[in-house]
Amino acid sequence: MAFDGIVTTAVTKELSDRLTGGKIDKIYQPSSDEIFINVHCGSEKYRLYLSANTNHAGIYLTEEKSVNPQNPPGFCMLLRKHLQSARIREIRQVDSERIVELSTDAVNELGFSVKHRLIIEIMGKHSNILLVDISSGKIVDCIKRISVDVNRYRQTLPGLLYVAPPTHGKISYFGMTLPQYEEAVASAGFSENPEKALVKAIAGISPVMASEIVFRAEQNRGDLLQDTYSELSQITALAASGGAEPLIYLDESGAPADFHIVPFRMYENIYRAVPCATVSEACGKYFEGRTSSNRIRQKSQDMRKTVSSHLDRLLLKKQRLSEDLMQAENSEKYRLYGELLTASLHDVREGRNSAEVLNYYTGEMMTIPLDARYSPAKNAQRYFKKYSKAKTAVVEKKVQLEETDREIAYLNSVLTFIDNAEKVEDLEDIRSELIESGILRRKNAKEKPRRKRPEPIEYFTSSGRRVLVGRNNRENDILTFRTASPRDIWFHAKDIPGSHAVLFTEGKQPEESDIYEAAAIAAFHSKAKLSGNVPVDYVRVKYVKKPNGARPGYVIFTNNNTVYVNPHRPQQTEK
Repeated sequence: MAFDGIVTTAVTKELSDRLTGGKIDKIYQPSSDEIFINVHCGSEKYRLYLSANTNHAGIYLTEEKSVNPQNPPGFCMLLRKHLQSARIREIRQVDSERIVELSTDAVNELGFSVKHRLIIEIMGKHSNILLVDISSGKIVDCIKRISVDVNRYRQTLPGLLYVAPPTHGKISYFGMTLPQYEEAVASAGFSENPEKALVKAIAGISPVMASEIVFRAEQNRGDLLQDTYSELSQITALAASGGAEPLIYLDESGAPADFHIVPFRMYENIYRAVPCATVSEACGKYFEGRTSSNRIRQKSQDMRKTVSSHLDRLLLKKQRLSEDLMQAENSEKYRLYGELLTASLHDVREGRNSAEVLNYYTGEMMTIPLDARYSPAKNAQRYFKKYSKAKTAVVEKKVQLEETDREIAYLNSVLTFIDNAEKVEDLEDIRSELIESGILRRKNAKEKPRRKRPEPIEYFTSSGRRVLVGRNNRENDILTFRTASPRDIWFHAKDIPGSHAVLFTEGKQPEESDIYEAAAIAAFHSKAKLSGNVPVDYVRVKYVKKPNGARPGYVIFTNNNTVYVNPHRPQQTEK
């Protein structure tokens, strides 16, 4: 659902209680429309997330870690200049709108107090984050600059006076009396469509919240107008007082479908409700999965395009090599032509385009094409030379074909890891691997290679055996050849791109259920994760070898067994 005015009220109350008086330590901008602010308040440290993204605008506390660019964007540098080490004096919501203001007090280089206001406007595609100088009321800068060409009513550019977004005639639910409410919703067509009238008349009411209010009022079986007012007043009072009961609603697959600060009665038989300790926790669980997915999709596009382009070229190369190899393997006729011409030189006349000779292998006459420019003997020599080159080509083409197949397998594995990436950090590790492999270029010459301690995904089988899974090819190598011991068991989907998985045996014989569970995990972390009855090879790690000079993740193995499993992912342990 939308980050509506009521959620904004509850979040503002939570932030005000926790962050007022706090000191801003660090500011990060991992993407063009997101800001992370570290705040130190008393003995506690908080991480504040602000987003002006069209799909997930909002403000709340989070523990999410971000991958920050080496060169901070200009807006981030400006915020650091004006807000770093500043104190948060006040956090307030503007009426019942989806606008939150953080008032700060800092000391400049000359020792004078400077007051700024960081304004977060949560309005879908019009969302923005602005820094305003309180004394002049002018915009210092904003994360999205809007010129007169885009919006004639309201521009957001440095140096202009800050103008609040239009209210469109809506009234605030703070301090709203029953007569005011009745007049506002009646003029908005309450009698015809109550839900639409609430959204049209009251600021900060989303369509989903309007439906819930009307649903509750209809269950009371009283006066619908007065009951909707009563329900709205109770909900907004809970939000403003800090008495929210935040919940996140999960669909059948366990994915977040909605969230709010009060139980939604209309969802009772539709979704599974999961209580959250704070409003920020509910916001985070709902938005961060979607935010992460969007970021991963955006960041992986260029990488996927480059890898796919290389893969297409390799597939074309393989096709041409296969055609050349087929022609080379069919070169036995050139040897036969040379032999028959040599045996029949006395019967072949010069200057002819063909010769009729006896094939002494079959006893039949055979027509051999000739080049009229050369003598019969020269034509025979040319056929022998062609046969010799074809024999050499067979060996060379097979070697090239094997190398091309390994490159194709490697790029297919990279695409699988890109598809299975769950964090932006996973993509950064893959990108670093591709740079070292020469497939991607560094963004700039000063960019340092990303060397991060491997963090394979950790699971446990039902009997308590540990299973580690590599998140990329480089981690696969480290997991298999450095982390695992020779008696541990290695798993990989059979002839399918995917991760290496290792079942740690601790020198003991694993149970049959451990084998099947570990195989199901390996199948889940492969290209066949959405398939059924996936073949998975497994073998002791001591039988897994890496050829010299092979690409990351490429191995050969012997003495393996194969099981068929349905991909399954057990509960992942917390790192």
